[in-house]
Amino acid sequence: VMRKTKWLAMLATGERSRGELASELPLLCRGAYWISGIDTNVGKTVVTGLLARFLLARGVDALTVKMVQTGNEGRSEDIEAHRELCGSGPLREDAEGLTAPQIFKFPSSPELAARMEGRVVDVERIVAAVKKCAERHRVVLVESAGGLAVPLTADLLSVDLAAREGWPLVLVTCGRLGAINHTFLSLEAAKARGMRVAGVVHNYHPGVDATIDADTVAAVRRQLARLGFPPVVVTVPKVEPGRLPDVDFSELFS
Repeated sequence: VMRKTKWLAMLATGERSRGELASELPLLCRGAYWISGIDTNVGKTVVTGLLARFLLARGVDALTVKMVQTGNEGRSEDIEAHRELCGSGPLREDAEGLTAPQIFKFPSSPELAARMEGRVVDVERIVAAVKKCAERHRVVLVESAGGLAVPLTADLLSVDLAAREGWPLVLVTCGRLGAINHTFLSLEAAKARGMRVAGVVHNYHPGVDATIDADTVAAVRRQLARLGFPPVVVTVPKVEPGRLPDVDFSELFS
């Protein structure tokens, strides 16, 4: 913790550039990170893929996992999107079922999708899959299904599992109306559970007024600091086919 604080202080004072921090990522980051969002369709899948792409390009052995995939049968479209963004193609862990340990047909919350099939989400299977992936790879990026309070079972929310397992949160938000409220509530939920928050990713959202967009980023930084979290907000511009942005995510892992 002391070393991390020192590096952040050096970055703030200009003694250490983001490029220098990025070059030391292979030494700084390890373990599972939980990528969740303020809502569905906020861009978690794209952000998770871009995070993996960023780490892999800097020599960090990273792998993505979809905690629970709904709306699919026998495959995970989100894992496929991650692989496309990374340019890797299918991986060994994909074939082994480790990167999408729970898949359900009905496009809904995991709890309901499982119930529609007469099943219950196998939480321990998810945990075992993430641990197995973490044994093989330095960083595992676990993409959630929906937001923090989405039910996995009748008794367990997604955020409860992430908190129990000690996965640091990377929260994906945007500048659309209502996003500040949802972001603050999500951060409060993480705070109440004693979670570590690595930072927030402010994702592009079409049609957002530039003034609102900038104000949202500033407000989120203030709220992070107020709650005792690192005031790290990384902005992701519009992602277009064939034109992936080169986003510097190093602060999330430093």
